[in-house]
Amino acid sequence: MALKLPNSADECVYFTRRVIGDGKVMAWVFRNPCPKCGKALMGKPVDKKTGKVSIRAKEYVCPACGYRAEKQAYEDTLTANVMYTCPSCKNSGEVQVPFKRKKVQGVDVLRVQCQKCNANIDITKKMKEIGKKGEGDKTDDE
Repeated sequence: MALKLPNSADECVYFTRRVIGDGKVMAWVFRNPCPKCGKALMGKPVDKKTGKVSIRAKEYVCPACGYRAEKQAYEDTLTANVMYTCPSCKNSGEVQVPFKRKKVQGVDVLRVQCQKCNANIDITKKMKEIGKKGEGDKTDDE
């Protein structure tokens, strides 16, 4: 199965390239067409004065017909495409998973499993580290 790579970030709801240990991960989520009219891709609302996208908006809007969908409901219908090199066994693979993040040790994670060794490959939200919670609180004197 060969995954379709995005031509630009405008096609994607989410895109990231990460180095995780000795492995690499590239993940992207394509925008879906409007469920009502099907003419345009759903996206975050655009501010009419500045022409910029409202990044923190809680909804997605169709630019053609104006249909609105709640952020959580829309993102639950999306599929994440992931190309990876496993940090454990160095196997390269491609996989499609539902775009649903889980909490792992207090961090939002998109979890993918290696197809060869079944090791978990965690793509964290906002470049956070798993298991690093509270380590930066101590000084050298303690």
